[in-house]
Amino acid sequence: MVLVDSHCHVDGPEFSEDLSEVLERCDKSGVRAVLCVGTGDVLKGEVDRAVRLAESHSNVYASVGVHPHDASTYNDAVEARLCHLVKSPKVIAWGEVGLDYHYDNSPREVQRDVFTRQLELAVERGLPVIIHTRDAEDDTVHILRSFSNGSQLRGVMHCFGGSLEGARTYLDMGFYISFAGNVTFKKAGELRDVAKTVPLDRILVETDCPFMSPEPVRGGRNEPANVVHTARLLSDLLSVDFGDFGEATTRNFERLFGVSIN
Repeated sequence: MVLVDSHCHVDGPEFSEDLSEVLERCDKSGVRAVLCVGTGDVLKGEVDRAVRLAESHSNVYASVGVHPHDASTYNDAVEARLCHLVKSPKVIAWGEVGLDYHYDNSPREVQRDVFTRQLELAVERGLPVIIHTRDAEDDTVHILRSFSNGSQLRGVMHCFGGSLEGARTYLDMGFYISFAGNVTFKKAGELRDVAKTVPLDRILVETDCPFMSPEPVRGGRNEPANVVHTARLLSDLLSVDFGDFGEATTRNFERLFGVSIN
C-alpha cells in the first residue's frame, strides 16, 4: 500500500511531544509522504515550522501561505517572508488560501483581496495552490475563474465539503478534489454521493490533522496514519481495489505537486 496525506498540520504544538512516533506510525501504515501545510502568524515564524520540518524529513513536504482566517495580517512584510520561504525546494505549494465566510475572522473584502494576491504570486512562481473555502463557494468560483484563462493556475480543493455542482465546476477548471475524514462521518451521505462522481485521476486524500479524525477513530487527535480509513471508504465508494486506489491517488499527488514518491 502506498498513500500520501496531502494536507496535514503536524508542525503544530499538538505533535510537539511525539512527532517521531507519529511519523513512524505514518510510514508503517503505508503513508509514504505527507504535505505539511504551514499556517499561523508569518512574522512570528509560525509558518516557518512547516518548512523546517520538511527540510529535516525526506518524507515531508511543505506549503506556505496566509489562511483566510488571518487575511487581516497580510502586508508587504508578510508577503516578502512568504516569497523567501517558497525558495526552499521542499515547499511544493502555496496555501492554504481562500475564503471562509463561516467564521469571518477577517473582513470578507480583505479575504478576497488577499486570496487574489496569493493566487497571483503562486502563478508567478509556478506553484499549485491549496484552496480553503467555507460558505463562500460563489466568490471562490468567481475568483478562480478570473485566473482560469491562460494563467496556468492549478491546485486542489482542500477538505472538500461542497455541492455536486461545485465539485463539477472545480473539476472543469482543472482542480483536484481532496477528501478528508468528514466524508466518513455517518451523516455525510450527500458528500459521499459527490465523491462517487469524482474521477479517480482527480482525487486526493488528506487528514487535515490534528482535526477531522475519520470514522472509526473519530473524537481523538487526528494524525497522518488515519488517512488510510478515508482512503478505504473512498475506494469502496468507487468500487476500486484499495491498493489501486492508493497508487492512483499517489500518482495524482505527484502529478499536481511535481514530486516523486518512493
